[in-house]
Amino acid sequence: MRMRINMVKNSKTSYGWMAIALHWLMAFGIFFLFGLGLYMVELTYYDEWYRGSLELHKSLGLVLLFLWIGRVVWRWINTSPAMVGTAIEKKAAHAVHLFLYFLMLALMVTGYLISTADGRGIVVFELFEIPAMSISFENQEDIAGDIHWAIAWSLILMVALHSLAAIKHQLINKDGTLMKMIRPKANQ
Repeated sequence: MRMRINMVKNSKTSYGWMAIALHWLMAFGIFFLFGLGLYMVELTYYDEWYRGSLELHKSLGLVLLFLWIGRVVWRWINTSPAMVGTAIEKKAAHAVHLFLYFLMLALMVTGYLISTADGRGIVVFELFEIPAMSISFENQEDIAGDIHWAIAWSLILMVALHSLAAIKHQLINKDGTLMKMIRPKANQ
């Protein structure tokens, strides 16, 4: 039983189940929202699913914000497995991870600014409402929308780079990097 409890937390050799779950929930959520966003921009106001897709996108975006906060807190209070590779690869990996976290947060903030530009809050799955800020700026929806679009594409490109690096480490370097984010190892 103790081994299973320890596998929830990160160790020096592996991520735990919590970090793995948060990572993959965020990854699937980001890809889903990216696809939904691409679909939504093709809809017109009179399309049947125009409002439904918009409400789903906003609600899931805020759920991802809560997961992002949980992930940052979890990362902060846990050990991270030792990185492998050369010194420059380790620095690059660290920089890419920080940039990914920054892009995710910036994407969610710009989404919030788009959604609240009219002064109304965001209703999350009809369960609760995140209020709009009491201040706004001219053309907030358009400016935040342009930035949101650019950040979304930047995030997808950085995720592709991140994925290719993980695959390279797994298949070419054979150092088990990818496996750390798939299944935890028992503490050694």
